[in-house]
Amino acid sequence: MNRIEKAVQIAIAAHEGQTRKHDGSPYIVHPVSVALILTRYGFDEIVVSAGVTHDVLEDTECTEKELNDVLGKEVVEIVKTLSEDKTLSWEERKERYRNVVQKGSEAVKAVAVADKLHNLDNLLEAYQLQGEQLWKQFTRGKEKQQENHRLFLEMLEASWQHPLVEEYRKRVERMLAL
Repeated sequence: MNRIEKAVQIAIAAHEGQTRKHDGSPYIVHPVSVALILTRYGFDEIVVSAGVTHDVLEDTECTEKELNDVLGKEVVEIVKTLSEDKTLSWEERKERYRNVVQKGSEAVKAVAVADKLHNLDNLLEAYQLQGEQLWKQFTRGKEKQQENHRLFLEMLEASWQHPLVEEYRKRVERMLAL
């Protein structure tokens, strides 16, 4: 079994029973979709494996050691870098995340943008079904969500030249127009 297949196995087990807040779909769809975006843009197995497991340290019982034992330190470093500290306020977490991604490697930026792309795709689809009701699912509401994505886009455009940034810009523009 290659590293990506092992990452998928870990993510399936770690996210078992979890669902997406926008539509109630099985959570595993999200990390697999992030991995597919990364694959489509030609990233290597380390980056794709980090994409599949990007939420396991933050949102599951999976430990850093378990992840390291199966996927190696390169994957763990990317995932750790992108894991939010849930003891901080939402605003502090988002600001810290932008700073970490800005200073991060290409791999960190790629996983972060692929994650945000899939999240925005889900959000835009959910908006078509739910309309303004969608924003009630977010503790900080529509304006804060829009501001967070706008600030993340500004940071990306200033710090990384990659086609993923243009894809993200298009999604953010659609979101800001809602």
